[in-house]
Amino acid sequence: MRKYLEVFLWGLVISALGTLPLGTLNVAAMQMAITEGLLQGIYFSLGVALMEVIYVRVSLVGVHWLRQHANYLRWMDWIAFIIVLTLAAGSFYAALYPSESKSFVLITKISAFILGLLMSALNPLQIPFWLAWSSYLFSKNLLHHKSASYNWYTIGIGIGTLTSLAIFVYSGRLLVDRLNAHENIVNYVIGIIFLVTAIIQLIKIIKQKGLAESTEKKAAELEIAEQSTG
Repeated sequence: MRKYLEVFLWGLVISALGTLPLGTLNVAAMQMAITEGLLQGIYFSLGVALMEVIYVRVSLVGVHWLRQHANYLRWMDWIAFIIVLTLAAGSFYAALYPSESKSFVLITKISAFILGLLMSALNPLQIPFWLAWSSYLFSKNLLHHKSASYNWYTIGIGIGTLTSLAIFVYSGRLLVDRLNAHENIVNYVIGIIFLVTAIIQLIKIIKQKGLAESTEKKAAELEIAEQSTG
């Protein structure tokens, strides 16, 4: 039981710390809480965490497929760029025209949970991130080729992601309450964060250091780590 608790804690800590730096999903969770309320922000976070757990589990059992088909993931670089750029534009528009702007949830009538699932699914950067960490844990004999080990690992990851996203969700509401009617200031800040993220993503694409190359490299490392501990 101790080894399962250990891998659970590794997944929780890595996920929590990895989610804390400003990024598309945690800022989107904050914006959801600001525009739609705390409950919708929580639903969005649940969708994000669920999809991340699915990605991790797929990467663990499908590492050979990822290595052979990494080039098919290249288009996700551009999708990620378009999504973040759209979110930036939406935030700036909401700041400039608060009375006219509507949230993405209201426009599409899509649930916050489903939106979290979709945005997390179209966030490709987590694939090489978790391939790298799983490779490290395999190499240190902390993660084992057992279903129970995978389960505890992914449960820890899900809880870690939810914990960090909850910080953004509640801080977003607290920030708006403190600023009272100055919600446009928050939208400007969120828009700038999204814009900077989009620029970084575009630079990566131009330099051809995209998702496919990184995914293939990390998948190869994970495969080697699996073989060395098998």
